[in-house]
Amino acid sequence: MNLTSIPAFQDNYIWTLNDDDGHCVIIDPGEAAPVLAALAKNRWQPVAILLTHHHHDHVGGVKELCEKYPSLVVYGPQETQDKGATHIVSEGDRLPILGREFSVIFTPGHTLGHISYFSSPYLFCGDTLFSGGCGRLFEGTPEQMYESFQKLAELPDETLVCCAHEYTLSNLKFAHAVLPQDADIERYYREIKELRAKNGVSLPTKLALERKINVFLRTQETDLQRQLGFEIAPQHPWEVFALLRQKKDHF
Repeated sequence: MNLTSIPAFQDNYIWTLNDDDGHCVIIDPGEAAPVLAALAKNRWQPVAILLTHHHHDHVGGVKELCEKYPSLVVYGPQETQDKGATHIVSEGDRLPILGREFSVIFTPGHTLGHISYFSSPYLFCGDTLFSGGCGRLFEGTPEQMYESFQKLAELPDETLVCCAHEYTLSNLKFAHAVLPQDADIERYYREIKELRAKNGVSLPTKLALERKINVFLRTQETDLQRQLGFEIAPQHPWEVFALLRQKKDHF
């Protein structure tokens, strides 16, 4: 399989996964033009679209793509039914696409109906898990997002995290401010600063790396808790996550 990220808007990535015969699946096409250009350039034939949630920068291109390719199957959560989804999916569903199986994982927090798709090693997680960070809580609660992170944290180390935005540098700047003495975060922060200065792409990232540099995946560490002002372990594990997200919102 071949994974491609298509830049869109200011910092979005629309992902495509194609087989050797040129059949492809498109994930979260916020706009159609760059996708249509990539399809034409590579002579790909799209067979399906996967939607993670209902926000316009993830679904805006669905209508035009379906007009161009009427046989496209569009999978998405209930909240995308009026955004072009033809097949509503939910937690535990397994989708046969391109000779692979895509598992649906319910990951609310950013929106109430947000889902992610996993077909080893590829994780398409929309605006839930970012490299070095997590999505904003527009509709859900910190507890919901924390639980979503716990689900994704159970995936294998070699999982390729294909999130939908180039937020890595800003996320690492925040992580470095929270844990300024952390060698892994500092080292990767330097690497990403150099990469982005050259307009390099920081994604996909491996889950094994995220376990080291993503503070939202490290909320049970006592050193991080103390750094955030917890003198004793919090009663609920998601409280650390909530405080981190609050600090990031105002960073």
